Amino acid sequence: MPDPDRPHEGPLHSRHVEAGATFAPFAGWSMPVQYTGTLAEHTATRTAVGLFDVSHLGKARVSGPGATRFVNSCFTNDLDRISDGSAQYTLCCDESGGVLDDLIVYRISGDEVFLIPNAANAAEVVRRLQAAAAERAPEVTVTDEHRSRAVIAVQGPLAGDVLAALGLPTDLDYMAFVDADLGGRSVRICRTGYTGEYGFEILPAWDHAGPVWDALAEQVLSRDGALCGLGARDSLRLEAGYPLHGNELSVDLSPLEARCSWAVGWDKPAFWGRDALLRLKDAGPSRRMYALEVTGRGVLRAGQTVRVHGRDVGVTSSGTYSPTLETGIGLAFIDLDAGLEKGDEVVVDVRGREVPCRLAVPPLVEIRTR
Repeated sequence: MPDPDRPHEGPLHSRHVEAGATFAPFAGWSMPVQYTGTLAEHTATRTAVGLFDVSHLGKARVSGPGATRFVNSCFTNDLDRISDGSAQYTLCCDESGGVLDDLIVYRISGDEVFLIPNAANAAEVVRRLQAAAAERAPEVTVTDEHRSRAVIAVQGPLAGDVLAALGLPTDLDYMAFVDADLGGRSVRICRTGYTGEYGFEILPAWDHAGPVWDALAEQVLSRDGALCGLGARDSLRLEAGYPLHGNELSVDLSPLEARCSWAVGWDKPAFWGRDALLRLKDAGPSRRMYALEVTGRGVLRAGQTVRVHGRDVGVTSSGTYSPTLETGIGLAFIDLDAGLEKGDEVVVDVRGREVPCRLAVPPLVEIRTR
């Protein structure tokens, strides 16, 4: 009988083992943390190309008459802003305005959407959608398809060259997607990513992930690229200022605090948490997410106190070492009544030692999504 406490293994686990990856449990899955080293993998992604397995991410399908309209009445962003064949970043909020999850919605047609929520929250997102559909849209079907597809990210300046060498389309607008063929296997290709780099996410069938990974890995490694684990994924997303659910997004943090109000369709007549978010928008949040760049010596981690002149003004939500900037970086929620601005100096309490940092508005590096 399977051990319920043992992390799930994705469709590429054996290949990661063969490649010498080190593993750690993440959101209930055994995930590669690094292969040759986080610094080298991070640098390869910024300068050449990196290959990431993120198949642990959830997948779900919403189908039936008016499926897109139904999803649009649940999540924050406005699906009417995009057309079929485009994807959109959005938020699943509760009635208090807190963020239950952030996810990508693929608009396939008016009657079908494909969702990629975070692994830890996928079941809850599906449950809520199913309950809402049963109550007010019985013609809509919500299906949990967590193991229907793998998700493989190709990220970096040479990502387009990797796909082109395999005969895959690359002339896509940012957040557009298309279905294509790779060696007789159907794959969905989207111009998305979580690194702040130009890149693509490839979605083959779960059972076809191995050959697709092999083909991509051969092309990536031939261009001085790297197989990359969660360590590099985290340092890359932090440099780009992208929030991570559970750190910068949670039921206790609103989109306005996390600088994600752009992902809210404020003029929509309905979505989960709308009334609470409108009230918060009118009142203004009491804190907001900022980036931190260490100006002394030290590496930041989540849960550390931020101070100015001896006064506690915030707390870090994430932190790591930035290979690009060659210093510690982090994200933190800062009390707005402290009157701080971009460029101001603060200190962070790192195990009893005050580490000097500069306040910044994310991103800390140039975002290159095109």
